[in-house]
Amino acid sequence: MTIRKLLVANRGEIARRIFATCRALGVETVAVHSDADAAAPFVAEADRAVRLPGDAPAETYLRVEKILDAARRSGADAVHPGYGFLAENAEFAAAVTDAGLTWVGPPAKVIAAMGDKLAAKALLAEAGVPMLPSWTDTGDITGFPVLVKASAGGGGRGMRIVRDSVGLAEAVASARREAAAAFGDGTVFIERYVERGRHVEVQIFGDAEGRVVALGDRECSIQRRHQKIVEEAPAVVPGSVRSAMHEAAVAAGRAVGYLGAGTVEFLLAPGGEFFFLEMNTRLQVEHPVTELCTGLDLVGLQLLVAEGEPLPAALPASTGHAIEVRLCAEDAAAGWRPATGTMHRFTVPQVAAEFGGLVGPGLRLDSGVVAGSVVGVHYDSMLAKLVAWGGTRAEAARMLATALVRAELHGVTTNRDLLVRVLRSPAFAAGEIDTGFLDRHREVFAPLLSTGQLPLATLAAALASAAGRRAEARVLGGLPSGWRNVPAVAQVTRFAGPDGEVEVRYRLDRTGGLAEWSAEPGASDPPAVELVEATPERVVLDVDGVRCAYRVHRVGPEVFVDGPDGAASLSELPRLPLPAAELAAGSLLAPLPGAVTRVHVQVGQRVSAGEPLLTLEAMKLEHPVLAPIDGVVAELPVPAGGQVRTGAVLAVIDAEEEDSR
Repeated sequence: MTIRKLLVANRGEIARRIFATCRALGVETVAVHSDADAAAPFVAEADRAVRLPGDAPAETYLRVEKILDAARRSGADAVHPGYGFLAENAEFAAAVTDAGLTWVGPPAKVIAAMGDKLAAKALLAEAGVPMLPSWTDTGDITGFPVLVKASAGGGGRGMRIVRDSVGLAEAVASARREAAAAFGDGTVFIERYVERGRHVEVQIFGDAEGRVVALGDRECSIQRRHQKIVEEAPAVVPGSVRSAMHEAAVAAGRAVGYLGAGTVEFLLAPGGEFFFLEMNTRLQVEHPVTELCTGLDLVGLQLLVAEGEPLPAALPASTGHAIEVRLCAEDAAAGWRPATGTMHRFTVPQVAAEFGGLVGPGLRLDSGVVAGSVVGVHYDSMLAKLVAWGGTRAEAARMLATALVRAELHGVTTNRDLLVRVLRSPAFAAGEIDTGFLDRHREVFAPLLSTGQLPLATLAAALASAAGRRAEARVLGGLPSGWRNVPAVAQVTRFAGPDGEVEVRYRLDRTGGLAEWSAEPGASDPPAVELVEATPERVVLDVDGVRCAYRVHRVGPEVFVDGPDGAASLSELPRLPLPAAELAAGSLLAPLPGAVTRVHVQVGQRVSAGEPLLTLEAMKLEHPVLAPIDGVVAELPVPAGGQVRTGAVLAVIDAEEEDSR
């Protein structure tokens, strides 16, 4: 059967990725979207779009009947599930085929078999695939550490490491809640946790003729919260291990009669043993690295197989090396706290292709956002994937890190700095990686722009702001900023920076040159700086004889500075601030909008620093809110189930007074 019009039951960058292949093949496209996504790029790029009323996944992208109705109303004859949401939901796959539509994915019975991870482990163990011991009853556990995992989903959601029996019950309960919110199924199981294990997966493909092939492997060991953030192909493993993994993956696919794109994930122990983790019955987020190394369009192959055609007789071998990073809206240094806001600027230099089509060394960008996109709290924090292909692993890592440094990402906090530091890490370069990499290498959490470099960025921001005011001046616009007939006091500009307030003082001479400058806080002996050029969008400084160019972008009071050492997001403070409402001492504020799912304490209860007060849910993940000090809970203004905005008071803690006797 020929697919004429394809509905993609997903959103963001994966919807845009599938649409790109459809355009190349002449297949019409249909998007479905929540109210929160109405203005998203994927909606605008589809030939047709159908609204799913509501914002939360449970009332939109997870509603089978709404998606089938959208297919009927739009005239779609096929459905692609993307990844996440209903992508591995056997009932959805069956409902699609029962409705007379073509399902782009494996049969419902295969999804069901692999979706129950406990049943999948038993089935594939019979096929000779090596397994880790696992349990469903906490009383049966024979030793720690263990890993609590969601049975019905992936992506790290519902996953918890437990190192002793004390925290086991809460870990299981928390994992169940998170899995239920993400996948609609709170079933979890427990398996042995392998210290310093590596996550290596094999891309498989099966067709209607019963052929199952391996299309290479991927290293996915750099993870945060058990979710991948750096992936590469091929994996950094010996050839003998690679061959054995490929054989096991193909055996797994054959054992279940696999059809379409799938991924068999393995845990590789330090000694070279590997164990089956799970089979993902869908396209993976990290599929671009396989595409760049093989030259294949995996979405195109999915459509080919869904139409009943066999896989090509000859499939290309993997060449070169590809590395992908997931650019996410989150503050890595603040416990991976999700970030929201408007993406005022989103540019990555020297991108050669988007969503495919890269030939030869270069960069590929698969993005779910563009400049002007609003990043909310309803969905996953991933904004885009940036992928580099080079002749060697070192070439790909260098190319990718440099592009990230030069990217302009304004308006939403991202994990860009951490990704750059990982790619430039000596341990990463040496292939010394495993799933605990970030726990051991805390140095990668440091911002690219150090505290000592921040004053120069704030000086550039102040000079750009002054240049902007002079450009808008209606009278004597050609005079230098702050010009006086007799040298007077320096001009002062204050910014809210990443670590608090920064005050910049500077004075220009009659020629517009920089006569003096200082910053507080800053070095007691600031470097000698000459002003080479200052416009509202570009400032060039000569710092101790070395020229440095800064790109400056202003949106209202927000000022974004991109320099050679890193980027800074600043907010220019008013010279005469308006009085603000005073918060009670000990107020704990919401770091982002979300929903309070649980309140763990009561007013009047004594708490210790670090003790959980309540749980905030945002971007499909739970975020514990901890007591910052020892004290007594004085106020809990938001009950369980309440929605909050950024800056809302979540709790007030009265500090304990020290006994002076």
